[in-house]
Amino acid sequence: MKEILTLNQLSLSFGGLAAVSNLDLTLTEGELVGLIGPNGAGKTTVFNLLTGVYPPSSGTIEFHRGEAVHKLGGMKPHAICRAGVGRTFQNIRLFRTLSVLDNVMIAQAQRMRYGLVPSFLHTPKHKRTEQKIREESMELLRIMDLADKAGELAQNMSYGEQRRLEIARAMATQPVLLLLDEPAAGMNPAETAQLTELISWLRKEFTLTILLIEHDMSLVMNICERIYVLDHGLLIASGTASKIQHNPAVITAYLGEEVGDA
Repeated sequence: MKEILTLNQLSLSFGGLAAVSNLDLTLTEGELVGLIGPNGAGKTTVFNLLTGVYPPSSGTIEFHRGEAVHKLGGMKPHAICRAGVGRTFQNIRLFRTLSVLDNVMIAQAQRMRYGLVPSFLHTPKHKRTEQKIREESMELLRIMDLADKAGELAQNMSYGEQRRLEIARAMATQPVLLLLDEPAAGMNPAETAQLTELISWLRKEFTLTILLIEHDMSLVMNICERIYVLDHGLLIASGTASKIQHNPAVITAYLGEEVGDA
């Protein structure tokens, strides 16, 4: 399979603190890969490097889409999003005082190709584009079982519903690489089981490559084909779920008894 993401000796330091150190990581098209480790291991920092929140101190990030190769290090977040990388956040970042539907429609703004004048005059092209975006946004809400919440304010939804809305918003950018930062955080077991099925379905239905950060080991071990383990910004293990489960250093230092229960 063709590589879609390649991190080579990726590093980020804040002053004298190394948040990520010489990280090598690859994803091939269509993979679902986990990135795990204890709190403070550098997982979300890696996502922030991938999405342009931070420029790397050293190393390279290559994102392959078709014949194009995008050097993500130093690119602006909006440019990375347009290239085909979408993400959710560990701490939910919805537009809380906007409707559920508007949250998804806003994510598609980058696809609007009309100018300022058509938007003021409400030209036929403007109306057709708005209608298409509305229909596609409603379809994403239907997929996430949120269609009946379209008119509600995002802040009035349950925590699990807000998590699903974040995924819908990320999907609205039409990514080929989706980064999910603790999508099951705060969910009960039943919601987590539903989310596991949803992520698997989205991957197949939309031909996605997914990189997943998650502390719920049952989800990680059930869904991820390969796993990378970080500690203090260093890669300490990688391999299949079975290999990670039986890695003594990982079990002892990072997963504890959870892996035995997963």
